[in-house]
Amino acid sequence: MTVPTTSTPTPNAPVDLDATAFDELIATAEVPVVVDFWAAWCGPCVPMAAVLKEVEADQAGRLLVAKVDIDEQVDLARRFAVMSAPTLLVFVDGEPVERLVGARGKGRLLEDLAAYLP
Repeated sequence: MTVPTTSTPTPNAPVDLDATAFDELIATAEVPVVVDFWAAWCGPCVPMAAVLKEVEADQAGRLLVAKVDIDEQVDLARRFAVMSAPTLLVFVDGEPVERLVGARGKGRLLEDLAAYLP
């Protein structure tokens, strides 16, 4: 199934990105962007997606969450050397500043992101 891509995320709805939308969002985001590199076959990706949705809602206006399906966007996964799912990359001012590998709960994720939240 192909998920429509967009470069305009809406609150509380992480956006699925292709390469073009990814580059545009990362380059123009005024807040940190957490990109969830996930896969349909990845068991831990399901609860991680729920945590990310909740964190994005709680941090509205301070953080964006986007998703990249590593099976559909192989070139993006390779570009950022994503070797396992879930992998979260945090981008600030268009640059990757943090790599978080593996699922985590909301509290731990907020701790990991605290340094990047305005």
